[in-house]
Amino acid sequence: MLCTGYTKAMDLDRGDLVRLDDARGTTLRVTRGTLWITQEKERNDVVLHAGDVWAVERDGLTLVEAQSVAGLCLVGPGAAPSHLGLVRRGGRGVRVQACGSARAA
Repeated sequence: MLCTGYTKAMDLDRGDLVRLDDARGTTLRVTRGTLWITQEKERNDVVLHAGDVWAVERDGLTLVEAQSVAGLCLVGPGAAPSHLGLVRRGGRGVRVQACGSARAA
């Protein structure tokens, strides 16, 4: 996964959910697959595909759901453990890499 300059990298299964709390300014980069994103108090959802880059626009709850097997890179406030939560609904769970070292979540 090419995530140079990012803080966290994740491998997601279809249905895995990433919860970002008060993460305005966090940049998400999709390296493969498709992600569906919804933000608290925002009527319009966002769909990202491989190669897309997008920044969280507001504080509050932001949910990112993998619509397929996906790769996601994060940098900014949402990449900090205090702002990042993972829900494993897919098969093998979420693999999180702190860029530079890998660990399983």
